[in-house]
Amino acid sequence: MIKGKVHKYGDNVDTDVIIPARYLNTTDPRELASHCMEDIDADFITNVSQGDIIVAEDNFGCGSSREHAPIAIKAAGVALVIANTFARIFYRNSLNIGLPILECPEAVAGTSAGDDLEVDLAAGRISNLTTGDTWQAKPFPAFMQNLIEVGGLINYTKSRLAQRT
Repeated sequence: MIKGKVHKYGDNVDTDVIIPARYLNTTDPRELASHCMEDIDADFITNVSQGDIIVAEDNFGCGSSREHAPIAIKAAGVALVIANTFARIFYRNSLNIGLPILECPEAVAGTSAGDDLEVDLAAGRISNLTTGDTWQAKPFPAFMQNLIEVGGLINYTKSRLAQRT
């Protein structure tokens, strides 16, 4: 179960505003997090708390295919991103590093910045604790939920290989 405050954005939030290219000389997650969203929301990093949720409209994570973007979001403390749609490479990179994402246009339309959400990833249920509304997103299959729970594809693969020895 994820509970967090909404940070809301519009369409076409690209990887260059999630983590500006001028900071790509590092792979340190903490350093990337310190610059997360600064070109679209200068106060994001001071306002975000562990477990918060980004909600955005269409095509979130478009642009270049760098994994730095979901790494910066996750390292900043964001527990989940909900959007109408995601850019395909961002979608895959998020799952690869264990950042949960859900597509749910009804939840996007029904939330505002600052709302408190509670999300049951296993069931795909999104509840707005501020308004009392609830929406249903398509939950991930069990193996994908496991991949997210263990922190991404590398950890998932390691655990699967360890089970075989």
